[in-house]
Amino acid sequence: MRTDIHVKYLDHPEIAEAESILRSCVHCGFCTATCPTYQQLGDERDGPRGRIYLIKQMLESGEISEKSQTHLDRCLTCRSCETTCPSGVRYGRLADIGRSIMEQQLPRTPGQRLLRWLLRNVLPYSARLSPLLVLGRMARPLLPAALAAKVPPAQATGILPDRRHSRVMLALGGCAQAAATPNTNAAATRVLDRLGIRLVQAPGSGCCGAVSYHLSAHEEGLNFMRRNIDAWWPHIQAGAEAIVISASGCGAMVKEYGDKLAHDPAYAERARRVSELTRDLSEVLANEDLGKLKLAGTGRKTAVHCPCTLQHALGLGDQVEAILRRAGLELTPVKDGHLCCGSAGTYSILQPELSQQLLGNKLDALSAGNPEQIVTANVGCQLHLASRSRVPVKHWIELLDPGE
Repeated sequence: MRTDIHVKYLDHPEIAEAESILRSCVHCGFCTATCPTYQQLGDERDGPRGRIYLIKQMLESGEISEKSQTHLDRCLTCRSCETTCPSGVRYGRLADIGRSIMEQQLPRTPGQRLLRWLLRNVLPYSARLSPLLVLGRMARPLLPAALAAKVPPAQATGILPDRRHSRVMLALGGCAQAAATPNTNAAATRVLDRLGIRLVQAPGSGCCGAVSYHLSAHEEGLNFMRRNIDAWWPHIQAGAEAIVISASGCGAMVKEYGDKLAHDPAYAERARRVSELTRDLSEVLANEDLGKLKLAGTGRKTAVHCPCTLQHALGLGDQVEAILRRAGLELTPVKDGHLCCGSAGTYSILQPELSQQLLGNKLDALSAGNPEQIVTANVGCQLHLASRSRVPVKHWIELLDPGE
């Protein structure tokens, strides 16, 4: 794709990268076939190829319209298009750059700015989110049914092991998961303990930075990344084997720390090392002897929801299913597993109508085999699916938790 960047953007620090991505697109349109919003809306501008043209138009003309902003806002950044693209177009990265420039150039309404500010100042901080969840649970009987369904029940985390092992891995403290589904990391800790691995949560580690970064507050997101690197680095120097991420959305971001901080001389090398050590929880379990877990029975019929971040960003689409089959679980078929559930970080809040349509489609696909439970690998997907699911929705690691 030929480009002619407007003079006003020539000094932008990321313009060369954006131009390179634009030029790699060959207009084939394969991406539209796997784009959830294009499938739902049927508008070329609500598919990857159309959005690439909108970003190109902005960078060449120096202008952006509210209508174009709406089409870019509707993008889930699920990156299904990247899995399909024969030219390797890094659409997710282009979308981040394009949205950042758009945010600076076209101010949002006061209401939109307030909502985005609240999301950036509540969701990444579990200490702020947890009291709000407590209040939501107390008020649930008084809330409208649709809103009450979005308030997750409290989780008991059980007893955590405190055994010493020669193998040590680090955990991400997290934000929404730590507040809403704390049993995920607790279960992961117990499972890894049975496998001879000590999972350590370093004080000071927290949000991966994705919430801020994907809301175009790039420097704010980078600061979250720097704080995690600072928290993990002493443990890495002491020989920690890996950084284990149990939320695939966070894993996708931490895997990119090296790229995001490549131009920061103080953090570039450490960020690159952190990305090298980062493993999704399924990558760790795939190489371990699950017989050590001593699971009792095969459990209930289970549908596996594979988050977009796990299959498209991390390229681990079949990993969880393979692990659960090794553990003896009966898995039900799921149609169109590549399509997003509509959670997509803050998308379910910023684009509620479209998000709910995608959620309905996904639950229909997951329910086709009459499962007794649904499992997933990302906290956002878990909470989103659970808000309307007729069967329990869990993180998959909970099915392998031997308890104490």
